[in-house]
Amino acid sequence: MNVHDVDTGQDAPIFAPDAFRLSDFQAELIAKARRFGKAKLAPRAAEHDREATFPIENFRDMHPEGLLAICIPKEDGGIGADFQTYCLAAAELGRYDGATALSWNMHVCSTLWSGPLSDDLDMSAEDRAAHRKRRGMHYQRILKDGAIYAQPFSEGGAAAAGSVAFGTEAKPVAGGFIVNGKKIFASLSGSADYYGVLCTERAEGEAASRRNTLYLGIPAKADGVSVVGDWDPLGMRGTVSRTLIFKDVFVPEDAMLMPHGVYFQAATRWPHMFLTLSPTYMGLAQAAYDFTVAYLRGEVPGMPPVKRRMFPTKQIAVAEMRVTLEQTKALWFQAITEARANPSKDQVLRAYAAQHTVMENANAIAVKAIRTCGGQAMLKSLPLERIYRDSRCGSLMLPWTAEICLDRIGREALYEPGEKDE
Repeated sequence: MNVHDVDTGQDAPIFAPDAFRLSDFQAELIAKARRFGKAKLAPRAAEHDREATFPIENFRDMHPEGLLAICIPKEDGGIGADFQTYCLAAAELGRYDGATALSWNMHVCSTLWSGPLSDDLDMSAEDRAAHRKRRGMHYQRILKDGAIYAQPFSEGGAAAAGSVAFGTEAKPVAGGFIVNGKKIFASLSGSADYYGVLCTERAEGEAASRRNTLYLGIPAKADGVSVVGDWDPLGMRGTVSRTLIFKDVFVPEDAMLMPHGVYFQAATRWPHMFLTLSPTYMGLAQAAYDFTVAYLRGEVPGMPPVKRRMFPTKQIAVAEMRVTLEQTKALWFQAITEARANPSKDQVLRAYAAQHTVMENANAIAVKAIRTCGGQAMLKSLPLERIYRDSRCGSLMLPWTAEICLDRIGREALYEPGEKDE
């Protein structure tokens, strides 16, 4: 059962094309994502959450819709969405199923980072030609076969926050690399066809360096790749983010999703690349508000049409939720609109602020929604309880957790690059 199963006016786009000055291309693509979310994701979300199973059928259904190729450049056969357009579409999916939207992000980033983002960065002509050839091979797997890429990032240490080199290492050998290491909270583990692994290229005797980060598309069926551990978390259960182990995995050179040195360049010059987890939570914030309005109007499917909107306490709560939602939308939209190479200091600080605001406010709205709707809202037969649990996970997600965002805003607001206290 889902609040979006009935036309209550709650299926309007989160970001109205006229109000936010979107192009016709953006409006059409976002409408497609919304229709897909309502038709395919919403009816399946509760079961996958309950069973903590991966919704592979959602991804199979994305293939003919072109959604697996949303950020593949048009010249390579994809839809050609830019950063802002992708974020808006992802937010629409997030309001119907947070776990699928979050997992979809992990797939899309393999094309977003290797596509429009890499095109903004410096490469030699030789590197760019080799990169376009390699990425074209990866793109064809997605376009023709519906291949799914994951993006395992975390390792349980400071690497995912960008403080130190990744512990997963790639040793150069003839024709490619030998990869050893571990990734935790690896969404799509056991379901993806390829894992877009961030690891440190390190030859014998060399020190590990963040500058030598490689981004490799490793086949899930490669010898030495294994998935271990259980998956029974509080929220985002349908991401199935078990632990990945890489033991002496040979990876050919053409598996590189970015050329040597380009990931480090991206991490320092294109910081908005780490904002792509936030659209899911923007969608969850909208979903919590949508449910509350439908519930108080007596329009939730399967429930008696009892109206509760006449009570002043309910009206004030909805007003407060709407204010928080609009504040969140305005800041987040500005931040995703500013995404580019070499952003200004203010733009980077705004990106941190937007990430913190979305991740914290999505759960704050869900908390108020449960309190406003009352005890029935906690029932697992209704989506609000799942929205609450899923939204609680956002502030914890690397590389920009809520605490990291606050730390960086405070430090970077008070210090210019290179400044130190005596």
